[in-house]
Amino acid sequence: MADDRTSVQRSETMRRVRSRDTSCELALRRALHRRGLRYSLRRRLPGSPDVVFVRARVAVFVDGCFWHGCPAHCRVPATNRSYWLAKIARNRARDAAADTALKRAGWRVVRVWEHDVRERPERTAGRVAGVVHRRLARASGAATL
Repeated sequence: MADDRTSVQRSETMRRVRSRDTSCELALRRALHRRGLRYSLRRRLPGSPDVVFVRARVAVFVDGCFWHGCPAHCRVPATNRSYWLAKIARNRARDAAADTALKRAGWRVVRVWEHDVRERPERTAGRVAGVVHRRLARASGAATL
């Protein structure tokens, strides 16, 4: 099926796609805050994590289903299919490189899908909180030895 928009209209639509502070990111941040967790935003780290817990060294990414190729929800457009397949593959390769760089620097990486946050923000926040609490406990336990 052909695109029902002109190139100018399509460009305007794509320009409005947010790269940060998306509704899913905000929902996750609110759920984390309700759990008493305090975090940083926009730290200069590989991959530009969406939420950062500096003391625990945990970097959280909220991956959009379309842009990062969610196996359950990503539907590649029928038009310009080869471009979109390559774009999603590049995004996934960049994600993997960022994960590797963060892990080598001693960070724990948590990646959550957009649909998980949208459908179950509290459960997703619980998963993140568990990782943060374990990392903090491990760090404080190592300090007391």
